[in-house]
Amino acid sequence: MDTGELLKKVRQIEIKTRGLSSNIFAGQYHTAFKGRGMAFSEVREYQFGDDIRDIDWNVTARFNKPYIKVFEEERELTVMLLVDVSASLDFGTVRQMKKEMLTEIAATLAFSAIQNNDKIGVIFFSDRIEQFIPPKKGRKHILYIIRELLDFRAQSTRTDIRLGLEYLTNVMKRRCTAFLLSDFIDQKGFKNAMVIANRKHDVVAVQVYDRRVEELPAIGMMKIRDAETGHEQWIDTSSRAVRRAHHDWWVNRQSELKEIFTRSNVDNVSVRTDQDYVKALMSLFAKRN
Repeated sequence: MDTGELLKKVRQIEIKTRGLSSNIFAGQYHTAFKGRGMAFSEVREYQFGDDIRDIDWNVTARFNKPYIKVFEEERELTVMLLVDVSASLDFGTVRQMKKEMLTEIAATLAFSAIQNNDKIGVIFFSDRIEQFIPPKKGRKHILYIIRELLDFRAQSTRTDIRLGLEYLTNVMKRRCTAFLLSDFIDQKGFKNAMVIANRKHDVVAVQVYDRRVEELPAIGMMKIRDAETGHEQWIDTSSRAVRRAHHDWWVNRQSELKEIFTRSNVDNVSVRTDQDYVKALMSLFAKRN
């Protein structure tokens, strides 16, 4: 993409996504994510009804009576976008590529964060950490992020979500809200990494997928290629058994993914490339209120 075309695309995405964040998401984003970050303020004597999990055992031992930690809501959040940049995102059969929708969702979340006076940063990952953009505030920073989302070229084609989550856990010292944006096509396991990341941070998963991954069309012999490995094979899509087997694979895969999110206590939403991601994000925000 040349510079002129890139700047034009950045402007188009800014106009669309900034409008969405201002008009639709402003209130919902604030209530869904504000207050998740709590900072230690002081200790005071335990009172009836206080949560025993907040007891400060060191102070309690020193004074021989129970004291609890008092927390206050942090005035601002740090938001991190974990963006999958593997080759499988370069696919789309209906309205737009998975990568294009993912970019719009990321930009919308970024503008929502910035309007809430939150810092925002990005981790681009494939099966390696491709780039880390430290969290900052401001429109200039957001436009830089959008430019990178549009024009980023990964060094690797493959996916390792576990690596991205582990990097988040290690690089972000203070609690943050982290949106994991991916199609979740990953041959490796990442459940443990997600559990650990969500204990330290507030992880939210956003899956983008294409309807042809869900349902094969009956168009006869079709050559399919794995974008991440380069493996190619022919399949007969006119066969009902082939289409059913593919659909069963998809249903099982989604079920396993839901199980991971549930066990990790991670809020999540799935959105198809021919559907409205605004509705998907609104339902995600509503679940958290």
